[in-house]
Amino acid sequence: MNIRNLAISTIAAAFMIVAAIPALAADDPVVAIVNGEKILRSDVENAQGNLPQEYQSIPMAQIFPMLLTSMIDSKLVAADARARKLDEEEEFKENVALVMDQLLERYAVQREIAAAITEEKLRAAYEASAGDAGSEVQARHILVKTADEANAIIKSLDGGADFAGLAKEKSTGPSGPRGGDLGYFGKGQMVPPFEEAAFALEPGTYTKTPVQTQFGFHVIKVEAERAARPASFEDSVEKLRSDAAQAAGGAYVERLRADAKIERFSIDGAKQ
Repeated sequence: MNIRNLAISTIAAAFMIVAAIPALAADDPVVAIVNGEKILRSDVENAQGNLPQEYQSIPMAQIFPMLLTSMIDSKLVAADARARKLDEEEEFKENVALVMDQLLERYAVQREIAAAITEEKLRAAYEASAGDAGSEVQARHILVKTADEANAIIKSLDGGADFAGLAKEKSTGPSGPRGGDLGYFGKGQMVPPFEEAAFALEPGTYTKTPVQTQFGFHVIKVEAERAARPASFEDSVEKLRSDAAQAAGGAYVERLRADAKIERFSIDGAKQ
């Protein structure tokens, strides 16, 4: 897409937001005057911020001339449209109402989200989730290609064979040279059949039947279990913020639905 045309359409949709941002003249010079109307550097910077991501990454010094030209042209066209009273036509008013609804929707949801992701609330959510981190197990496994091989290994273990020794000898997995040791892991870190079997074992015991996954057949032994160590707040904050934003936005809309009288019809307008 031509960047000039893209910038024109983007600026037209975002002009209300950009115009509402105050600026200090000392730090925000006038970069153009169009029939007496000023364009500030911050207007251009905010316009770039509303472009698709690939254009936002272009250095301002490089994109500035094209973006400023687009903004100048936009003001010229808008002024001409007002002079011709196009803004008084019903079709235009309907389009403005539609864009206004969309902008108000975004703005209102953003306000709700901003109130929900304060530092205090994020830390409270972290403390609540950190206290329920679950458990971790330390496990070994022996990975082979067939169920018959796995059953033969289980038979050897029943006869007193050393698990780590058999893993070094028999396992085809990358942990074989380490005696099959996988270290500690929590739920959600292994494929479901493996995880289910491992967390069902008591420390010191091994699976009595082969566990099949997409990698082959496993014999699993759990060495120990401990409480999981929660990630730090700093490592968790982005997910906490995302979860809080999603929950706040959803709760806001649900509150509005609960207080509204809504009638829905089928695609042909018939009553459902």
